[in-house]
Amino acid sequence: RLPDPKCDRCGQPREGDDPCRICATWSQWAGPIASAVWLDPLARRAVHLLKYEGWRRVAESMAIPMSRLTIFEGATGLVPVPLSRARQGRRGYNQSAHLAGAIGQRVAVPVFTDRVVRTRSTATQTRLTPEERRANLEGAFRAERLQGEIVVLVDDVFTTGATLRASATACLAAGAVEVRGVTFARAERPLDASVASFIHHETDTAEILA
Repeated sequence: RLPDPKCDRCGQPREGDDPCRICATWSQWAGPIASAVWLDPLARRAVHLLKYEGWRRVAESMAIPMSRLTIFEGATGLVPVPLSRARQGRRGYNQSAHLAGAIGQRVAVPVFTDRVVRTRSTATQTRLTPEERRANLEGAFRAERLQGEIVVLVDDVFTTGATLRASATACLAAGAVEVRGVTFARAERPLDASVASFIHHETDTAEILA
């Protein structure tokens, strides 16, 4: 479980009164976002099993701590962050959709599996700086039929928030009145462009965050 206090916008645990290092420069949608656990070795293994080894049922265990978060209160729908058609074709499924389905059963909120689509393939995010991630995802999502909805975007790992922000922009354009975000795990590593070299470290962790 992530420690308190946390940032009200992006859910990052805070240290002192300094500005949040994750969302201080965000100029658009700013959450709220919540994550259930740190991306420690156990969580990393669960993500890897779900994402790359076809262990779809592990999503049910991952959904347990996620469903305990208060982010779902008042929500009218869960929206799994979509994969590109090519990537989903290679993998055979969308891991975020399995997470959303398992959470939806626990919190009694419907899952909107066809309201948000990825309009184009994007380069893998693993070795990109935060600025490059935002540029990589700009205009990559399209949403529809969300008029008046309060939706929670569901994804596996939060790194910089770029994917959630791009998805949220599409949801708001489609008429959603509020967009939140939730992930199973949160990467615990420097995210500023000045430490981009650190992102090239620990290759096995980077592969999971693809």
